[in-house]
Amino acid sequence: MYFFLSILSFVDMGFISTTVPMMIVNIHTHSRVISYVSCLSQMSIFTLFVCMDGSLLTVMAYDRFVAICHPLHYTVIMNPPLCCFLLLVSFFISLLDSQVHNWIVIQLPCFKDVDISNFFCDPSLLIKLACSDTSTNNIVMYFVGAIYGGTQVSGILFSYTRILSSILRVPSSGGRSKAFSTCGSHLAGVCLFYGTGLGVYLSSAVSHSPRKNAVASVLYTVVTPMLNPFIYSLRNSDIQRAMRRFLRKSV
Repeated sequence: MYFFLSILSFVDMGFISTTVPMMIVNIHTHSRVISYVSCLSQMSIFTLFVCMDGSLLTVMAYDRFVAICHPLHYTVIMNPPLCCFLLLVSFFISLLDSQVHNWIVIQLPCFKDVDISNFFCDPSLLIKLACSDTSTNNIVMYFVGAIYGGTQVSGILFSYTRILSSILRVPSSGGRSKAFSTCGSHLAGVCLFYGTGLGVYLSSAVSHSPRKNAVASVLYTVVTPMLNPFIYSLRNSDIQRAMRRFLRKSV
């Protein structure tokens, strides 16, 4: 569990470092200009870290499934070689997905406008600026995204369906609450990641207000990675004591 948490922390740092430093520089210098090459690089790296985040949450769901449903075989099943293999598979699939999005944008021959209504380069926003017919590009992008995201969500739902059925068979209430607390942090992280991500794409599809889209993007790219350390560490008794001391001093 801590192996995947450490990788998730690294991915969250990369996730937030792809967009926020550029946003701070833009605010400080009052300049909102980014070159085409920098835009493509930011988009590619951002997509890579987003995909890695989703893949790691899926792998961690499987880890919780093994821990709760097969506790006696946990150390045998989740051995270090398998953990490294799952990490490499997640990385290469995420890299492939990010390069597919990059390739889709590179195929665009020209842009009718150079004003992106957000603070970072998002593939869907760049496609909207194209001066040619982008129906094929949109179909390919959403098809790849649906397969990739659908696989992740299916894996998480399968793991938690088996976890729930296993927990309900536990006779004691204490055992059930202990099992629920084992996967509570991960479930909160999953809801936060996919909930804000869904909000971003729904807001961009339904609302035409750049301000609302930017607010939704800030929640997805800044707030989610910032809250993950608190979600996963507050179960630690030392962190809880430190938080209580801090709150007492603040009050």
